[in-house]
Amino acid sequence: MMDPLFLLPLAAAMLSFVLLGRLARCLGRPGGMPPGTLGLPLLGETLRLISAYKTEFPDPFVDERLRRLRGGQRVFTTHLFGEPTVFSADPEVNRQVLQGEGRVFVSSYPSSITTLLGRRSLLVMRGAFHRRMHGLLGSTIASPVVIRDHLLPDIDCIIRRTLDSWEDADCPAGNRVLLQDQAKKITFDLTVKQLMSVDPGDWTEGLRKEYLLLIGGFFSLPVPFSFTTYGRALKARTQVAEGLRSVVRERKQEALLNRAEDVAAGGDDQLLEKGGGVGKRKRNKDLLGALLEAEREDGEEFTEEEAVDFLLALLVAGYETTSTIMTLAVKYLADHPRALAHLREEHEAIRERKEQTGGGVLDWADYKSMPFTQCVINETLRVANIISGVFRRAVADVPIKGGYTIPKGCKVFASFRAVHMDPAYYADARSFDPWRWWSPPPSPQQKTSGLDQVNGGGGGGSSIGTTSAANNNKDVNSKQPPPPPQQQQQQVGGGPNLFCPFGGGPRLCPGYELARVEISVFLHYLVTRFSWEAAEDDKVVFFPTTRAVKGYPINVRPRRRPSLALTEGQ
Repeated sequence: MMDPLFLLPLAAAMLSFVLLGRLARCLGRPGGMPPGTLGLPLLGETLRLISAYKTEFPDPFVDERLRRLRGGQRVFTTHLFGEPTVFSADPEVNRQVLQGEGRVFVSSYPSSITTLLGRRSLLVMRGAFHRRMHGLLGSTIASPVVIRDHLLPDIDCIIRRTLDSWEDADCPAGNRVLLQDQAKKITFDLTVKQLMSVDPGDWTEGLRKEYLLLIGGFFSLPVPFSFTTYGRALKARTQVAEGLRSVVRERKQEALLNRAEDVAAGGDDQLLEKGGGVGKRKRNKDLLGALLEAEREDGEEFTEEEAVDFLLALLVAGYETTSTIMTLAVKYLADHPRALAHLREEHEAIRERKEQTGGGVLDWADYKSMPFTQCVINETLRVANIISGVFRRAVADVPIKGGYTIPKGCKVFASFRAVHMDPAYYADARSFDPWRWWSPPPSPQQKTSGLDQVNGGGGGGSSIGTTSAANNNKDVNSKQPPPPPQQQQQQVGGGPNLFCPFGGGPRLCPGYELARVEISVFLHYLVTRFSWEAAEDDKVVFFPTTRAVKGYPINVRPRRRPSLALTEGQ
């Protein structure tokens, strides 16, 4: 007689088939879920999506489904990663999903990611604690004032140090550089420095090796055996967490000691408020210091685990995305020589001006005089789509345009890529064209100065909700080649829900300005110090993350030695 246990998988498959069949018959009805196709039982259309995103051109997966819809509808129902999912390629619906965070939608990610990041990571935390942590970032490493006054010199130094290692005058064919790896090393070193004030060295390199194993498990099957990718990621997570925990413990002890010294010196809170005191002098200008300071001021203690999860999630955010934008910007520039020539002209003007005034590291005024650089960054973000979209889950029935409803409990994917690559919104959408972001510099009446200019944000802040994100980064005195007449006004439409490379709503990435500064500084030193060419043909794929398959190997040749003035303070 057959064991009944053997019948369970068959029964589950049959039940899934029946339920999906009933759901499929309801799709597209007024008041119901949007029309679409659910694909195979259990698997749905997951394999088709993954296979599409493992190619250079994943867009046909969306294009094919949008062609089946009537009346310009850009929202459809599919079946992804084990459950029915409403897939939105509509900017208005995407905005509704992003703005509905915490009210009618909540973040929803695979368990493999949430386990590896931790229960208190910024990605999965919700409610008041999320608002508190998001606000803390906004007042520290995400603040333009803090970037200008404290972070920019370190960014300049670490990037120049890395590029110094590329120079070899005895190699006429040029040094071979695996750009994606070099960019990741830069962003990892920068992120560790900004979070914990730890300089690059053996400790950070050891942490980075474990960290690479950790992120390798994000999109793997959550099978926790030691020989699996996920099992190795769990082990690496323990090692990374222990390394971060040791820093947190050391800094907590340091904060207690500083506090005791302040009290003994008669400093207490009044002295700290005036900017004096031993503790004030010793306190580091980094995120961990701000975390401990917020703990003291609010009277709400952060556990070690909360601090570790918070730092770990920020390592992920600062490492993977920024380094990929750096890499792909260089690739796209190499493929478009005219854009590279305009970018180099902009940065040569900055370099010449620095040399005439005594040199030194790049400062905020230099960053604000890189308008075409911001066009290049915007276009790289639009074409590469480092963040393809976000998953959310409805916690109530949500009516959307077209008379349809996203039912409570249903997963929804708001696709940024589908909007960014849609010809209805961007002319010649699948071509790399930085000039689509160009607009004339602001008039003297429009241009702000001093701290107001900093608080207004740079290219990153203005890119959310505008069709010309470079506006706030313009300097009326900077010499810039205008775009070719036939390429002006290429971008169609506008509004706050079209260009969303950093997400939006309450979960808008707080580090967008910091990322732009790092990429801008990197491009400055790259184009003024080196020429390069691809060492091998490479392609970009988009699953499990956006990346160059071979790491984009290039041959680099020095264009000139950096002047003495530019190397001072290095």
